[in-house]
Amino acid sequence: MSSRVKEARGERGSGPLGMFALLGGAYAVVRYTETGRQLGKMMRRDLQAIKERDPAAQTDLEIIACYPGLHAIWIHRLANGMWRRNMRLPAQLVAQTGRFITGIEIHPAAVIGEGLFIDHGAGVVIGETAEIGENVTMYQGVTLGGTGKEGGKRHPTVGDNVVIGAGSLLLGSITLGDNVKVGAGSVVVNNVPANSTVVGNPGRPVISDGARVGIPDIDYTHLPDPVAEAMKCLVRRVVQLENELDEVRSATGVEPKHPWSEAILLEVGDACDPPRPDGDRGE
Repeated sequence: MSSRVKEARGERGSGPLGMFALLGGAYAVVRYTETGRQLGKMMRRDLQAIKERDPAAQTDLEIIACYPGLHAIWIHRLANGMWRRNMRLPAQLVAQTGRFITGIEIHPAAVIGEGLFIDHGAGVVIGETAEIGENVTMYQGVTLGGTGKEGGKRHPTVGDNVVIGAGSLLLGSITLGDNVKVGAGSVVVNNVPANSTVVGNPGRPVISDGARVGIPDIDYTHLPDPVAEAMKCLVRRVVQLENELDEVRSATGVEPKHPWSEAILLEVGDACDPPRPDGDRGE
């Protein structure tokens, strides 16, 4: 048998052997090094987060094979490890490869805690100085971006147990406290205290009762609307003032012009009926 044939057979056989050696090396790193054990722990937590928060997730194999959000996070963990070791160009190449595969762009310098769940994921952008806490959930189209060309810290910091709705924009060096919910389509440019819900453009926080959020709540159909609440407030105040004016007219013998019923006041509620300086609420 000629040496050329032997070399050809050797080249064909090196493929499976090379793959086996690569997988074996990766297993050894994860199993027997401290860094590998930490990485393996984070990867298992990322997987568990999807099983906890996505009712469509069935098996580990399905999640590993079919969830681009998980792929993007794992690719980022690799790129971030390279970035922290000053391997800047390889880290950027890995990050761009992940963007091409998943449609999710995460800068390799971004700091991401355990348990991040990116649902669907298309169009998600996470900037260089962004920091994300543990057990965060975000949906497609979310941007954690900057507001200009300033240097230093220029991207958001997100606390633990935060839920960020689809299409939301978090811009600038702002901080979202723990257990915050951001409604879909919101534009957040200011700091948000813990245990709050933010909706609208610009985002307006609605303070909750301070109860801690456990597994993030993804029921967005009941988010408050501060604009609608403000309109109800104005309607209520107008009705009250016109009723008071009618009482004055009746007392002076003038026929009232606005016989509003109490049903209108009950319909708009009393959420925005602030006390007057003398303590009277105008009832």
